[in-house]
Amino acid sequence: MKKIIFILLSLLLLVNITIAQETKPQKGHYNTSKFKQLNEELPTPNSEHTASGAPGYEYTQQQVDYKMDIILDDENQRIYGEETITYHNNSKDNLEYLWIQLDQNMRASDSKTPNIQVDEASALYTPSEFLKNFMEEAFDGGFKIEYVKNSDGSDASYLINQTMMRLNFEEPLVSGGTYSFKIKWWYNINNHVTQGGRSGFEHFPIDGNNSYVIAQFFPRLCVYDNVDGWQNMQFWGRSEFALEFGNYEVNITTPEDHILGATGVLQNEKEVLTKTQQKRLAEATVTFDNPVIIVNQDEAILAEKTNSKKTKTWKFIAKNVRDYAFATSRKFIWDAMAVDINGRTVMAYSYYSKEANPLYGDHSTRAVAQTLITYSKHTIDYPYHKAISVDGQMGMEYPQICFNPGRPNPDGSYSDRTKYRMIGVTIHEVGHNFFPMIINSDERQWTWMDEGLNSFVQMLAELEYEDNYPLDRGLPKNIIGYMSGDQSKIAPIMTQGDHVFDFGANAYAKPAAGLWMLRNTIMGPELFDYAFKTYAKRWAFKHPTPADFFRTMEDASAMDLDWFWRGWFYTTGNNDIGIKEVKKYYVTDKPTEKAKEMMTRYGRSLDQSSPYLYMISEESEEFTADLKTKNTEDFKLLSDYINTNFSSEEKSTFKTPKYFYELVFEKPGDLVMPIIVEFEYEDGTKERKQYPAEIWRKNDNEVTKVFPSSKAITKITIDPDEETADVDLSNNSWPKNKDTKFEEFKQNQIKG
Repeated sequence: MKKIIFILLSLLLLVNITIAQETKPQKGHYNTSKFKQLNEELPTPNSEHTASGAPGYEYTQQQVDYKMDIILDDENQRIYGEETITYHNNSKDNLEYLWIQLDQNMRASDSKTPNIQVDEASALYTPSEFLKNFMEEAFDGGFKIEYVKNSDGSDASYLINQTMMRLNFEEPLVSGGTYSFKIKWWYNINNHVTQGGRSGFEHFPIDGNNSYVIAQFFPRLCVYDNVDGWQNMQFWGRSEFALEFGNYEVNITTPEDHILGATGVLQNEKEVLTKTQQKRLAEATVTFDNPVIIVNQDEAILAEKTNSKKTKTWKFIAKNVRDYAFATSRKFIWDAMAVDINGRTVMAYSYYSKEANPLYGDHSTRAVAQTLITYSKHTIDYPYHKAISVDGQMGMEYPQICFNPGRPNPDGSYSDRTKYRMIGVTIHEVGHNFFPMIINSDERQWTWMDEGLNSFVQMLAELEYEDNYPLDRGLPKNIIGYMSGDQSKIAPIMTQGDHVFDFGANAYAKPAAGLWMLRNTIMGPELFDYAFKTYAKRWAFKHPTPADFFRTMEDASAMDLDWFWRGWFYTTGNNDIGIKEVKKYYVTDKPTEKAKEMMTRYGRSLDQSSPYLYMISEESEEFTADLKTKNTEDFKLLSDYINTNFSSEEKSTFKTPKYFYELVFEKPGDLVMPIIVEFEYEDGTKERKQYPAEIWRKNDNEVTKVFPSSKAITKITIDPDEETADVDLSNNSWPKNKDTKFEEFKQNQIKG
């Protein structure tokens, strides 16, 4: 007996070995699921940046305070400055040196910024283009540092590397220590209209005056944190600024006939404003419906003719801001209006030339007010006392002040295009007070964290500014041209700003479209708004990272969004979901061949089983036309079961489907997205159903759903409102649209 057992075991072992030899194991693979968690991509949480996305109990950040005396030389278009900087080392680290940003150096005559630009010989040039490209000397811009001194007056040790200055310590600045030093400097102001730039002056040949929009005008400390250490990337002109919060005392000397707006609270109103201007300004503080004119157009025109050689000094104090900027001109019209932010009065100001009127007079201050109201609702209450819009003919932002485009025709008329561009940019730039001036992300690295988030909330403010406001950039349907373009010219959103190809699409439009989808399609407004506001509250006046945003949005909503962050932010994939096949089924109580085969596979027969109801396809050879006339209650098996097991009240809640549609959805695109399906019935009515993105979790190519209906369906459409940035609409309908070629042409015309 034992021998027999041994022989059998041996034979069994032999068989197993033989099978193992004949069946080669398949190679394994890494987890390639679109629903894989982001743990590998996100930094490890710690006591400063927690796993929930909130600041940790050991979170710290530096503080930098500035005292500045600034002189604007209008005759020579120069800025002179002296500043005392006090650095507070709140980190747990001892610092061997400080890094300081010298942004103006990108315009120095020896700047390397032009050298990184690729250019080719053009077939033709205007005389001005030829002169600028080949004959003119480089603009003598950049900081002229006269000295850097320690607080005791001794010379400080420093080294300048292009747009960065390293201030060296003899002894490390210990944790909790402070260090004060002084810098004296000046530079030639660029004409931002002819030479470009984020600040500068505009010259008006007709009246011989200049308007100044001045920013990045002083050496500023870089951010030091526990995520990246020192922010030490060079400024090439695009990716903006990572800055620390601090307190500012700033004195700005200008020609006596100038009107000036700046970051901070004006300290000497009686010295720089006339009694009439003071009276009008006081009136504006209690006027919430319409702007009050502080300096009117006639007064501005009169000032244009004065060209005073005398000066006056404007004195400001700004607390807990991350930067400083100002605008000044004798040309400025000035209006103001009070804004109610949850019971607290904030002032909305506009400064503009007569060339920008009446467009600015009609809309600028009102757009400022709407921005403060909408953004306060979706983030935190605006904490400062004012927000300023300046006719600067660019789009650029700073704490409490921004420079915006838009001017009417010479006769004062303006098109809708001009109007909406001016309003949109104004809302956008004022909105930057929140992102990144308060929720202080690192613009140098992650442009989308300020531009993308801001572009999204901008859309909400625009819709509240005017009914049926024509939204453009930020809608999912308007990004598909970019997402379906040449992959060699597309970078993921999670790319440092200097290295993307299409800056507008990458940093502004695509992140905004993603947030629009999250709010309106994936999460719903209630969940999204709470989570988004939680992020703003957590990181107001702090330095958030992308991980803090991603984690907070999930933490405050109980939604796993890793699939969305990975697809939309970390890849260049696109969304394409289509209808592969639609089959119509009917119910029968007669066994079908397909049912018999199914039971056979399980080793059973229909005769040995309980009675069943069967589904039969309209395409089956077994299908008979009489099934179309039958209702579910016509089948005795079902009706008996219902009558036996349910009360009349319960039965009244049951649906009575007559048709059963099997829908096969395909996904040629890379991304996973919810499936939004619209059914149109024979009586003209419509119904929508949305399947979560998780429907793709086990099959990334196609999924099948059965939809019961009491009415015949005549049309099925995927994503009827174009909510999911679907790049190909030709496969979104059943039956297929006859105008797919036209739709394809139309989609190719849409640019991101």
